[in-house]
Amino acid sequence: MRYLASLLAIVFCLLSVGQTHAQDDGLHFLTIDRPPFSYLEDGNAEGFSIDLMRQISSAMGQEVRFTFVEEFSQLLDGVANGDADGAVANISITSEREAVLDFSRPIFGSGLKILVSGAATGASIWDVLFRWELLALILAGFGILFVLGMLMWVLERKHQDYFKDNAREAMFPSFWWALNLVINGGFEVNVPRSVLGRLLAVVMVVSSLFVVSLFVASITASLTVEAISGSIQSLDDLRGRRVGTTQGSTASLFLNERDVTHTGYGTFIDLMDAFEAEELDAVVFDGPILEYYLTQSPGVQAYLLERLFRPQDYGIAFAQGSDLREPVNRVLLRLTEAGEYQDLRQQWFGSAP
Repeated sequence: MRYLASLLAIVFCLLSVGQTHAQDDGLHFLTIDRPPFSYLEDGNAEGFSIDLMRQISSAMGQEVRFTFVEEFSQLLDGVANGDADGAVANISITSEREAVLDFSRPIFGSGLKILVSGAATGASIWDVLFRWELLALILAGFGILFVLGMLMWVLERKHQDYFKDNAREAMFPSFWWALNLVINGGFEVNVPRSVLGRLLAVVMVVSSLFVVSLFVASITASLTVEAISGSIQSLDDLRGRRVGTTQGSTASLFLNERDVTHTGYGTFIDLMDAFEAEELDAVVFDGPILEYYLTQSPGVQAYLLERLFRPQDYGIAFAQGSDLREPVNRVLLRLTEAGEYQDLRQQWFGSAP
C-alpha cells in the first residue's frame, strides 16, 4: 500500500510538472499575411486580430506566439491536425469549416467586395459629347452649314433683302439661316425665291433629317459601347471578365455558386501581384482587406464597389473539442463589455462596430 501511494505521488508530480511546462510555453497560434488583420512588420506579428489575441491571452494569464503560414488551407489544416492551439486572422465562420473546427464568438463582421481595375468613372452623356471624335464631327457639321449658307447667299442675294449684304457681312447671317433651316425648318419670312435656292433648301431640309439621326445614333452607340466595355458596376458584369481570388476562400466558393469563372491564387500577395500586372480585371475578396490594400497602394488605379456581397463573420479557430474555446469566449465578452474591444477596433479601422 505504501509503494502504491508513493507511485501515485510520483505520477501526480510528473503531471504537475508537465502542466506547468505547458503553461510556460504559452499559446501557439497560426496566422497568415492578411493586413490589417495579421501581417509581419520588422519580424513581429502585427494587426487587429493579432492585438486582439494578445489581449485575450494576457487576460488568461498566458503568453501567445504566432507562426505564419503561406496558404489559408495550411492555416485551417494545421489547427484541425493539432499543430497549434488555434488560428487567428480573417477566418470566416462557415458551416463547412464548423464541421471540422470550433470557432469563438464573432470577432469582426465583414463581407465580400469587388475591386475593379481602372478609374471609377461610368458612362455619361458628357463623357461622350466631349470626346475628340464627336467634337470633330460637330465642327465638320458647322463647316458644312457655313458653306451651304454662303451658297444660299450667292443664289439669293439678288432676290431678297436678307442676303443683300456683301460677302464678309453676310457670313454669319447666312450661317444662321442654314442652321435654322436644318433645326427649325427655316425662316418663314425668308423663304428662298430663286429656283436653285429653293432646290438647295429642300435638299438641306431632307438631308438634315439623316444628319440629326446619325448624330443621335452616334451618341447612343458610344454610350452603349461604354456600358458594355467600360467599368464593372455589379456582380453580373464579372461574366466574361478576368476575375481572381484566392484558392479555397469563401470568395471562391461564392463565385462558383454564381457560375463566375475565375482564377484562384495560392496567396493574397500572388493575387494582388497579378492584379497590379493587369492580368485581372477584378478581384473578389474580403472587403476590409481590399479597403486596406487601396489605402496602402495610392499608385494603383482601381476602385471598390460599394455593395457588400455575402456578409460573413470572422472568428478564432480551434480544433474540435478544444478547451480554449470557452475561456476565450468569456474573455471576449469581458473585453466587449469593458469597451476594450471597441477601442481596439477603432484604433485599426477608425470606427466602432
